[in-house]
Amino acid sequence: MEIPLHQVDAFTDRPFSGNPAAVCPLADPLPEELMQAIASENNLSETAFLVRSTREDADYDLRWFTPTTEVDLCGHATLASGHVVLTHLEPGADAVAFATRSGVLRVGREPDGGLRMDLPADPRDPAVPSPEAAGRLRNILGVQPEALMGGSTWIAVLPEAQMVKDLVPDFAEIGRLDPPYLSVTAPGAPGSGVDFVSRYFAPGAGVDEDPVTGSAHCALAPYWAERLGRPRLAALQVSARGGRIDCEVAADRVLLRGRAVEVMTGAVMLPDRP
Repeated sequence: MEIPLHQVDAFTDRPFSGNPAAVCPLADPLPEELMQAIASENNLSETAFLVRSTREDADYDLRWFTPTTEVDLCGHATLASGHVVLTHLEPGADAVAFATRSGVLRVGREPDGGLRMDLPADPRDPAVPSPEAAGRLRNILGVQPEALMGGSTWIAVLPEAQMVKDLVPDFAEIGRLDPPYLSVTAPGAPGSGVDFVSRYFAPGAGVDEDPVTGSAHCALAPYWAERLGRPRLAALQVSARGGRIDCEVAADRVLLRGRAVEVMTGAVMLPDRP
């Protein structure tokens, strides 16, 4: 049994940058434990599995797995899946709709050759962490953040972009946070053409640092849109691989625009199932 596999670098216009995701189009659904095993074998931050949907409002069902767990939302693997569908499976289509744990997500073509994703916004209110959590965050950051926001992921706001770039994270310490996920962000440097920068750490999902994180921008974009007073923003995730995301906040949705580059194709070889 062979399962097609496409490895796509998302949120970049050149190979070997952005965030790599494996995309596996399926003829029929696979058992959950087998999808998790394939994701573990790939050892990328996400492996996406898509299969034709029986729903009227979606073209494909889409699920995402890190090397250790299934997640509720993944932006870069959704962008990569949209690239695979619109390049290989339905090259004549202008957009594709995916049924996911986070609702129906759409990926469409942009006039400049990029792709646009429609994801749910995740606005945050400033949170007051417990003294223990605040102490751990200060130790991790090495500085008092300007703001902290809680929820499914901690968000720490620093004063300068260079501080985000220079951060040397203690992944074990991040893993002791509750929840064990941390997004660190700051304003873009003057004259950089970037409104805000970020990095994202997810040891709780088996990913110490995610290179470019679409789902994190569902919370970052609303924060920066309110702070800067405009809905459209240019974002740069300043990991070692790096990636650019153009964001637009529209009511309870966030539109993320970016490019994707396919770098490998192949097949997962499995024994025939009875």
